Amino acid sequence: MNKPRLGFLGVGWIGRHRMAAILETGAVEAAAIADPSPEMVAEAGKLAPGARIVSGLDEMLSLGLDGVVIATPSALHAAQTIQALRAGAAVFCQKPLGRTAEEVRAAVDAARAADRLLGVDLSYRFTEGMRRIRDLAASGELGRIYAADLVFHNAYGPDKPWFRDPKLSGGGCVMDLGVHLVDLALWLLDFPKVTSVSGALFAGGEPLAGRTDRVEDYAVATIGLETGAVLRLACSWNLSAGQDAVIAAEFHGTGGGAALRNVNGSFYDFTAERFRGTARDTLAGPPDEWGGRAAADWAGRLAAGEGFDPAAEGLVTVAEVLDGIYGR
Repeated sequence: MNKPRLGFLGVGWIGRHRMAAILETGAVEAAAIADPSPEMVAEAGKLAPGARIVSGLDEMLSLGLDGVVIATPSALHAAQTIQALRAGAAVFCQKPLGRTAEEVRAAVDAARAADRLLGVDLSYRFTEGMRRIRDLAASGELGRIYAADLVFHNAYGPDKPWFRDPKLSGGGCVMDLGVHLVDLALWLLDFPKVTSVSGALFAGGEPLAGRTDRVEDYAVATIGLETGAVLRLACSWNLSAGQDAVIAAEFHGTGGGAALRNVNGSFYDFTAERFRGTARDTLAGPPDEWGGRAAADWAGRLAAGEGFDPAAEGLVTVAEVLDGIYGR
């Protein structure tokens, strides 16, 4: 059986990292590479010496590929995803899939119409810690989960200017970091209906107050669910956090609690714990090479012949929550 042939659109650091994880599965082959930077193309070419260097998505799709991996700026994601799907290619896209719920809905609808597998790099789902916590929640051991505290503070913030341009990014730290937190909580809870969303956004310490010329670098939000549960979210760029990053997803249930937290400010090392009163048990800890697992999982499912996955509807729900935080 022939392996699915993939194109890699955008091969900066994150694109090459996911490319390596996908190719390491041995389930697929790299047929084409495109990026505006010759240096990035050359680096990616080392991972797949036989891949064809192409000018962009149009030329890539003319090769009749089975799938496209997209790691381009956020403003391009939805349109490129839809173009690839309509050409008959499955898609694995960096988050966010779209800048608004409308864009995300259009991409998911295109995947359904084409019956093609659509994956988004919501990689924190694939940490060993979150997997263990989800298993606990699903087994009923935590009882009824009634609250979650979700935090992601990045003391540096993004280094590419387009992240801070509202037209290109669709938003600031909520779009960049909050999307992971909202997705994690709703995924853990099997995507219950969202009943209310409120948020407060700041830029440079001042309320954003509807300004459209800049994006937020600090945000807090409260999300109400039909189960009665409440999610509280806080995220930021360039916060004086005392360390590189503060990342946590804490879940409180009638039967106890559980939390995923980063270790010593790391962006990569996490510990997961289960709480009973004042006692705690460790569920998982570093090392855990989780970064490429979402990409590898998509590649394996594509190679197995999977088409559209209805779970992609959850992507729309997350995007609607983000729209709510932004007040749009």
